[in-house]
Amino acid sequence: MPRALKGALLPIGLMLLWELCARSGFIVAESMSNPTAIAHAAWATVLDGSLLKATRETFGAALAGMALGASLGIVCGIAFGLWRLLAALMRLSTEALRPIPSVALIPLALLIYGYGFRMEIAVVAFASFWPLLIITENAVRGIEPRLIEVSRALGFGVVDRVIKIVLPAALPRVFVGLRLAAAVSLVVAVTVEITANPIGLGYALIVAQESMKPDRMFVFLIWIGFLGWLVNAVLLRAQQRWFGRMGNWAEHGR
Repeated sequence: MPRALKGALLPIGLMLLWELCARSGFIVAESMSNPTAIAHAAWATVLDGSLLKATRETFGAALAGMALGASLGIVCGIAFGLWRLLAALMRLSTEALRPIPSVALIPLALLIYGYGFRMEIAVVAFASFWPLLIITENAVRGIEPRLIEVSRALGFGVVDRVIKIVLPAALPRVFVGLRLAAAVSLVVAVTVEITANPIGLGYALIVAQESMKPDRMFVFLIWIGFLGWLVNAVLLRAQQRWFGRMGNWAEHGR
């Protein structure tokens, strides 16, 4: 059997068991619903446009926040990797800020930006910054020192050295950091919407729960999980296609 079909056997079996238990009265419909009702609710959210609208809002904030945080993380990671003195000077600040949970910044972001996309983007950017900073710095430190010496001997400036030597050598591992940042950005975006920001999939999920519509709530919950899987699958496919064995080595460290 194809691998994808084998992987689908368990969820399909669980869905059938769930439907059977719901129809037999073992599951209270007001709290858990059933797959048939969820499918009808999913079709309703597609027809009224609420699923597409919420997805666009969440993805827009997650993508913008990841782009901002990842860009800053890559730049800082390259700087820290090339100049150990700079990394040593900034170590105390980075180690003090890194353990702060991103969701703990929601009150501060609300004070600065209020409700809306800017607040959510700021929190997502903070969460996405750290994976790229750490992985990029380690990737730059792991570059063969002789390559750096050759670039200096050829008279490369800092920009040429980064573009022609550092980035090509570190890119496979940096892409692994991008995959981590993509997963983190989606999780944080939905969390911000559930707790504070009245937009997107997280807000739609909590509204359905408070309205006692479990079928609609499960639609958004399953859709969020599917989107997370899809984003990771697309990035993993791109990593394997662009970097091949180098990408696998960067991910597994061997």
